Amino acid sequence: MKTIKIATRKSALAMWQSEHIKARLEKSHPGLEVILVGMLSKGDVILDSPLAKIGGKGLFTKELEESMLKNESQIAVHSLKDVPVVFPDGLVLGAISSRDDVRDSFISEKFASFDELPKGAKVGTTSLRRRMQLLIKRPDLHIISLRGNVNTRLRKLKEGEFDAIILAKAGVNRLNLDKEIKYVLPFEVDEMIPAMGQGALGIECIKQDEILKILEVLKDENAMIETSIEREFAACLGGSCQVPIGVNAKISGDEICLNAIVGLPDGSEFIKDSTRVKLGTHNGLGKEFAQKFISQGALELLKQAELMAQNL
Repeated sequence: MKTIKIATRKSALAMWQSEHIKARLEKSHPGLEVILVGMLSKGDVILDSPLAKIGGKGLFTKELEESMLKNESQIAVHSLKDVPVVFPDGLVLGAISSRDDVRDSFISEKFASFDELPKGAKVGTTSLRRRMQLLIKRPDLHIISLRGNVNTRLRKLKEGEFDAIILAKAGVNRLNLDKEIKYVLPFEVDEMIPAMGQGALGIECIKQDEILKILEVLKDENAMIETSIEREFAACLGGSCQVPIGVNAKISGDEICLNAIVGLPDGSEFIKDSTRVKLGTHNGLGKEFAQKFISQGALELLKQAELMAQNL
């Protein structure tokens, strides 16, 4: 194969990610030409409604998947946290790249830390997971839905619509945004448990042996272990962005540390737990940990959360 086409959204972060994968593939496979096919997704167009009301993060992948299914492109590069756990027939998750910083970041032009936010401060985020954990910490905060690409979100912050916003630290790093923002302070993982797959890139592709072989060079073993556990946990709970689920697996030496939280978008009820297991004994860990949450009423809590999300 001499040419591969990458279906990509046109946002700055999506283009950075696709350009990054393009460069890696062309360096590893001399003679291979990688072409970017830019397109708008429904999630990029509909900006006046929370994701939970209009179909979730799958809205960012649908058009790209249709392009691949029509063979107009062969792969798509996603932030893995945006990739649903179920794929259309004919498409697979071909590779998971090494992880950047998995944490969420507090970002503000006026306040140097989360603790400095005044009572009733306006904080922007689209994520129900972030909303829940922010309100657990500070029920007084006014959490406002914040849609749009990274540049749009930063513009709204700088124009004073928000006292602070929350962004993935990986996106901040990839676009070198630290230089544009006065205060960037990452939350520790146990303070704000990330989304499944956060910090990694997921390369979705057509189910074809030749394509899968080309993508082998992108695979990172540790990232695949960690994110597979996270995605298994979320899948067992029926996880999507319509419900607040945080889960993070971290390989540390010869152990895997797993943190998770599920609850209501207003933070009034939640289940939070962590566990450690020896690396090599982790098969089925995500499912096993999810069953522990289910035994504590997680499924009923998430059903309630989904209903609540429709009224935000």
